[in-house]
Amino acid sequence: MRYAGDLNGKLMTAEQQRLSVNSTKKIPLEQWGPYLSERQWGTVREDYSTNGDAWHYFPFDDAYCRTYKWGEDGIAGISDFFQNLCFAVSLWNGKDPILKERLFGLGNSQGNHGEDVKELYFYLDNVPTHYYMEYLYKYPQQPFPYDDLIVENRLRTKFDPEFEILDTGVFDHDEYFDVHITYAKQNAKDIFIKINIHNRFSKAADITVLPTLWFYNRWHYDVEKKPSITMRDKNSVKATYSRLGTYYLYFQPPNDRLFTENETNMEKVAGIPNTSPFLKDAFHHAIIKNKNLDLLRQKKSGTKFAPVYRYTIGGGKSQTIYLRLSNKSLDIPFAKGFEYIFLNRKEEADAFYRDVLPVDSQSELFSVQRQALAGILWSKQYYHFDVEKWLNTSDGITPVNQGKQSGRNHDWKHLKNQDIIAMPDKWEYPWYAAWDMAFQCIPMALVDPCFAKNQLLLLMREWYMKPDGQLPAYEWNFSDVNPPVQAWASLEVYRIEKAKTGKGDLNFLKRVFQKLLINFTWWINRKDPNGNNMFEGGFLGLDNIGVFNRSAELPGQMQLEQADGTSWMGMYALNMLDIALEIAVKDEAFEDTATKFFEQFVLIAEALNEHGMWNEEDRFFYDTLTIAGAAPLQLRIHSIVGLTSLFAVSIIDKKKLDKLYDFKKRITWFENYRIKNKLFWPNEEKMDGEAILLSLVPRERLVYMLERLLNESEFLSPGGIRALSKYHEKNPYSVTIDSVDYTIRYEPGDSTTNLFGGNSNWRGPVWMPINFLIIQSIQKYGSFYGDSLKVECPVGSGNYLNLEQVADELMLRVIGLFEKNKKGDTLQYGKYSWFFSRPENQNLHLFYEFFHGDNGQGLGASHQTGWTALVAELISEQCARTKKFMKKTEPVPEDNY
Repeated sequence: MRYAGDLNGKLMTAEQQRLSVNSTKKIPLEQWGPYLSERQWGTVREDYSTNGDAWHYFPFDDAYCRTYKWGEDGIAGISDFFQNLCFAVSLWNGKDPILKERLFGLGNSQGNHGEDVKELYFYLDNVPTHYYMEYLYKYPQQPFPYDDLIVENRLRTKFDPEFEILDTGVFDHDEYFDVHITYAKQNAKDIFIKINIHNRFSKAADITVLPTLWFYNRWHYDVEKKPSITMRDKNSVKATYSRLGTYYLYFQPPNDRLFTENETNMEKVAGIPNTSPFLKDAFHHAIIKNKNLDLLRQKKSGTKFAPVYRYTIGGGKSQTIYLRLSNKSLDIPFAKGFEYIFLNRKEEADAFYRDVLPVDSQSELFSVQRQALAGILWSKQYYHFDVEKWLNTSDGITPVNQGKQSGRNHDWKHLKNQDIIAMPDKWEYPWYAAWDMAFQCIPMALVDPCFAKNQLLLLMREWYMKPDGQLPAYEWNFSDVNPPVQAWASLEVYRIEKAKTGKGDLNFLKRVFQKLLINFTWWINRKDPNGNNMFEGGFLGLDNIGVFNRSAELPGQMQLEQADGTSWMGMYALNMLDIALEIAVKDEAFEDTATKFFEQFVLIAEALNEHGMWNEEDRFFYDTLTIAGAAPLQLRIHSIVGLTSLFAVSIIDKKKLDKLYDFKKRITWFENYRIKNKLFWPNEEKMDGEAILLSLVPRERLVYMLERLLNESEFLSPGGIRALSKYHEKNPYSVTIDSVDYTIRYEPGDSTTNLFGGNSNWRGPVWMPINFLIIQSIQKYGSFYGDSLKVECPVGSGNYLNLEQVADELMLRVIGLFEKNKKGDTLQYGKYSWFFSRPENQNLHLFYEFFHGDNGQGLGASHQTGWTALVAELISEQCARTKKFMKKTEPVPEDNY
């Protein structure tokens, strides 16, 4: 059924009913989901080297023959939520030297712009309970160009574009297979699987398919009984594990049935003779070289199993394989009409998205939204990392060593993670990042606010947050500092859920608030060394935004006071104020903390505006370098470092204020005191007295900054706001510090530096999270000022808009990155539009990490739904605003009386 049950008189879809049931569970998760990573190799967790070289210690070349210690990976894979048992699809085109068992990409030192996946794959569909999921992988029929991709990228410089798989020629003549994997749950522990292989070429081609079931190897590292997969009959196996119970994999008649063990090939990895031929890489040798093939056929149990299907598929033809993974022992697993489950679950998914998304289901934007949300749901991953255990144990290859024990993350021994977490990108970033997680919870809240809330709370739990209040940044360096956006994200998730259900979860806000009090205090104590409300923070997630590495220790008695660090803290204080006020309306005990954050915000606003970060000549905010015995030096770079000041803006409604007597009394006194003593005051009251605007940026300075923001020769690009002004293309900024010269210039594409791995660039491209914050902030200013404040947009056009209209214009530009133009091309695909304009590819969407500052082409990670899925919320917002405008402009009906 597409609809079932009701809630407050509203009919719920079947998917919403399942979510409602899950929300009452202690762990509101489905036991089975897309929890398998797309890259486990090259991660910090698997690095046991003495020098912290994760990419070389466990490279791609070892992944097929070496077991992992902290998780598993595969293509279009699923697992239970403790990743005991895994399922994924392996392929062979008859020509490759290895099975296509996992996605290929370059390690950090191999790519001319750092690590990068070199595959074509798409998250087509998913729902929050994973009762329906679709994944598309495009597999070349020619030999996969492993060597070409490695060699050509090695030859290219940082000033050259990356050499992508679409540049190799293997897809030029449609000589590939579309491998379409669909999952449809009968119930939470009974999953039907469909693998459809379509030959896109005009001639017949061979393919071997191995749907693979295996156990994550815990027995090698933990003292416990080894699990087993055993032959049940010729078309099913039984998987048994004390941690999980019993499951059965049913499959249609194959050409072969192979068993092996998920064990490392020690001879290949470490030069130590193997004691058994049944190893992790046995299927590769058996299928490709016929090595030990009969042994694997004769083996009737193991920890890794695959039925083998060999096909010759005619040009333009398809072949379908069905399987079923279930906790039920069944005599007839594929009863007549079983295929209906896929149609039924697809209809339920369609009904769910028609209900939660406001866009016409036939429109291009609906497709963009749905695939963005599918991507963020596919990005859920089992993440396991116990730092103390990692530091003090061996992986069986490298002994425990002092270099590791005193190296990366050695002071994070309390961190013991074993959870399902939405990753920024399951290949490029298969680890959580504090500020990515905050952004990705916003589109997640559109479809599953319960999961979004739990993700935000998870990062603040005792096994994540340091005892002193610091939040972990990411596994490469948990001690790095990301912008403190958790309070903002919590408010957004709260408001999205309240708008959907009519009820706000104040208990969630209280739990968040209590933990963030500790984190806010950590910021005050650790990142404001002079106690003057001017904050540091280092790179703050903006890798190469500075003229030099802002996380590096400065020579001598130098200190960098950061405009963005200070602005982020102003935003943080304002967000905490908003949370406290929201709770205080129902619980007056929170009025005191509301007052505290109000006063803290005023002091931060004063520091930013009055103490050397504002440049009156340039009319912009800058980082300031303080040097003992010398005048402060402003780093006059036009970048989002200065624009961050726009993010700290809030409107307090008079009706809410009137309910909070103590808070109103205190801020009135505080205002009078500061005005009387001619101190900075950031408030502005609406003429009708119905609202108060709190903002880091006074109105006059706001106008000045918008003149830069909306100038196409500076920040405004066809696809949104650039991270660095185009002004620096002809006017690079240089500075000499301790006899070292540093220069920054506008670079609209990939990074030309090695800062933070060199795979991200903040010196010109368009970034979705920053644009999202800019649009939201300008909307708030527009809501307050209305038509009393209009600016030219774009600058020089003669077109004057109020700020809500400006926000709409920016929204249209960002959304336009994903829409086809009159030629049928999409900005984000750039020179690869030829491929995506083919009929079979026209409705496929990628969600890049960032976008070229001049032409909008997608760059960086290609599946960064971690924050680029924010476009789904922008589309919903655009749709809501359009409907609101239409309602306002509808003709008033004539009076018929």
